[in-house]
Order: sequence, then structure tokens, then C-alpha cells
Amino acid sequence: MSKRKAPAQNVNSDFCDFLHELAEYEKNVSRNIFKYKAYRKASSILAEHPTRIQSGKEAMKLSGIGAAIGKKIDEFLKTGKLEKLEKIRSDDTNVSINFLTRVSGIGPAAAKKFVDDGITTLDDLKKNESKLNHHQKIGVKYFTEFEERIPRAEMENHENFVLDKIKKLDSKFTATICGSYRRGAESSGDIDVLLTHPTFTAKDQNSTKREQVRTT
Repeated sequence: MSKRKAPAQNVNSDFCDFLHELAEYEKNVSRNIFKYKAYRKASSILAEHPTRIQSGKEAMKLSGIGAAIGKKIDEFLKTGKLEKLEKIRSDDTNVSINFLTRVSGIGPAAAKKFVDDGITTLDDLKKNESKLNHHQKIGVKYFTEFEERIPRAEMENHENFVLDKIKKLDSKFTATICGSYRRGAESSGDIDVLLTHPTFTAKDQNSTKREQVRTT
């Protein structure tokens, strides 16, 4: 739980950027969680790769990156863009749904409903406050503040604080700050913590859920 040193500069950041954008589209618009996870995983793998990827074929040698993503890397290297992303960006519905999901409290389903109702911007949300729940109203009110990136130095302070509290709670916990911070970004949108404990497993969780079902 000691302080993490900043990783080396991400030499594949442009690939990671377009993979992240594709992932957000799949999560928020297409609602394809399988593709969302695949793009996010590939982005993380490339971010941690120490050398610049020169081709899709080279990328596919890394575990977790398949032919479809390899093809997109080749297209990006050749043209500097992706046809799929260009189409996504040119669709007003896609753009609006992706934007609205950036408001705290608005998930993909709610964003789609708002867009279907003609609510596509922050101003539209403010004009239709009666349609927002408590969480969404807070998200709209503090949208600008929530959008601000957290500098890496501040993230390191948060990391030390969180890990210290977790260690005091139970020394057997293993905690890792993940997301953009782990990938070496100079700033982060939020703080992601992966927390594990040797006495807790998914099997234990499922058993607990089954027991709750039987007793309710």
C-alpha cells in the first residue's frame, strides 16, 4: 500500500483515446457491454505497453487484443482516424446521449429517454428540472465542477489517504488505485479503487445472495 510511482509516459495514448471513445459509445448508445469491456481492456493493455505499437498485427500479440481491434489500429495508423468514430460523431443522437451520461445521475437509459423527449443539452435539463430526480438535479447543478480533472499530485494525496484508511480497517485488504491514474495520466476524472480480501470471493457473495432470497 505504499505510494505508487507514476508510470512511464503512455506512448500509445492516441490508440487508447479512440478505444475509450468507442467504449463509451458502446456503453451509452449501443448498450453493448461486451464490446465496452473489450475496448476498455484493450485500452488498458496498450497504456501499460512500454513501447509504441507499430501495427495491428503487433498489437494482436498482446493478450486481450483481437483481430477487430487490430484492424482499427491499422486503419488509424494509415489514415489518422476511424470511419466508425467519424459516423458516431456525426450523429446528433449519439452525441447527445454520450453528453447527457456525463451528468451525474443520468445513465444510458435515462439519457436515451431524455433525448427522445427532445432534451439534449445542459440548458434543456435546467429548463426541465421537474423531470429530474434528486441525484440528477445535483449532477446538473455541479456539472462544471464534476467535469474538472483531478491533477495527478492531488490524486496521489487521495491515494495515500484511501490506502491508509483501508490498511487500518483490515491489514489483509489489498487496494489498488486503477483507471487513468494507473495508466499514468496527468489528471483523472475520478478515483477508481480495486479492493480485494482473501476471505471474500464471488462464490461467497453469490451464496449470500441465494441465502437472502431463501429467507425473504
